Amino acid sequence: MRTILLLFLSNLFMTTAWYWHLKFRETQLWKVILISWLIAFAEYCIAVPANRIGSYQFNAFELKTIQEVVSLGVFVGFAILYLKEPLRWNYLVGFALICLAVFFIFKKW
Repeated sequence: MRTILLLFLSNLFMTTAWYWHLKFRETQLWKVILISWLIAFAEYCIAVPANRIGSYQFNAFELKTIQEVVSLGVFVGFAILYLKEPLRWNYLVGFALICLAVFFIFKKW
């Protein structure tokens, strides 16, 4: 659970670093890049320990899968709440297919 919590926090920072500036198109690009790099540094300081801690419980494929699902979940919340983007049915179908991929990755065959 600690790994997932850390991955959630790191994805909050990374999603913010990548997308916060879309509401501030008048801000000069060099400023956006600098601010985003500072936010991403905080993300990196959380993501690296998350993966190190998680490697004792999960293999690399499982860790990456968890990270992608967490990333999508964080992004959906960010896009809806911060960017005010609509959530369409086709996005939900795509996310459901990704969840199906999670089943196949974690299934012990």
